Amino acid sequence: MTAAFVLGGGGQLGAHEAGMLRALLERGIVPDLVVGTSVGAINGAAIASDPSVAAAQRLASTWLDIERSDVFAGSLFGRLATLARTRTNLHENDTLRATLTEALPIALIEDLPVRFECVAASIEQAAEHWFTAGPLVDAVLASAAVPGLLPPVELGGEHFIDGGIVNSIPVGRAVALGADRIFVMHVGRVDRPLEPPRWPWEVAVVAFEIARRHRFVGDLAALPSDVEVHVMPTGQVEPPKYNDLSALRYRGGGLDLGASIERAYAASAAYLDERDVRP
Repeated sequence: MTAAFVLGGGGQLGAHEAGMLRALLERGIVPDLVVGTSVGAINGAAIASDPSVAAAQRLASTWLDIERSDVFAGSLFGRLATLARTRTNLHENDTLRATLTEALPIALIEDLPVRFECVAASIEQAAEHWFTAGPLVDAVLASAAVPGLLPPVELGGEHFIDGGIVNSIPVGRAVALGADRIFVMHVGRVDRPLEPPRWPWEVAVVAFEIARRHRFVGDLAALPSDVEVHVMPTGQVEPPKYNDLSALRYRGGGLDLGASIERAYAASAAYLDERDVRP
C-alpha cells in the first residue's frame, strides 16, 4: 500500500498536527507521500525531511519556539507601519523564511527522502498550483502566505498566496498521486455546524468555511472504495468556533500550544490503538 499524510491548513491550530504525527510515527506508520497546505505545508515539509519520532518531537518544540519568538510579533505601530508601506500585509516574511531555512536543511523538494508536494493559490492563474520540485522554503512560504498577514510570494513571474484558499485539506491530490492509505490531519473545525454571520468580519470567514468544507466532504465522498482513510482527532473537547478569529492566528490568541499538541497526540494514539491501525 502507498501511505500518504495529508496535512491541512489552519494557522496556529496547525500545532495539533505535531501531536498527530508523533502518534503515527511512534507506531511505525511512515508516509510514502506527504501533501500539505498552508501550515500543513510547514509541518509536512519537516516530516518529509525526516520521517521519524525525533523529527515530530522537534516539530513540537519548533511550534513552542514560534509561540515565544518574534516571527509574527512586533508592536501595533510596527504592524501598521508595514501595512501602510505594503498596503496588503501586516508582516514581512523575512523572519519566517529564516526560521524555515534553519528548520528545513534539505534545500530542494526533489531531494527529500519522502515525496512531498504543497499547494498555493496563483493570483494570476486564479487556480491551485502544486509545487513538486525546486526550492523547498520558497514553496512552503508560498503555501503559507496568509492574505493580509503575509505578502504574496513571487516565483517565476507569478504571485502565490495561501493554499487553503484553493485546497484546504488535499485528500484528492493524495489519491491522484497513487495513495491508497491516507491519514488526514486537520484542525478540527470542519465538523462544527455553521451559523449565519452576525458581524461584517464574519462574512468572509463563513464563506471560506463553506468552500473548504464543501471541497473536503466532496473529496471524501469521491474516494475509491479501496482507499483506506483515517481522519486523525485533535482531542479538542470543544472545537474552536468558525468565527473565532484567534483560531486563525499564528501567534497569541490565548491557545496553550503545548497542551494542544499533547491532547492531539493522546487522542490520535488512542484512535490508532482502538482501531488496531498498524504499519
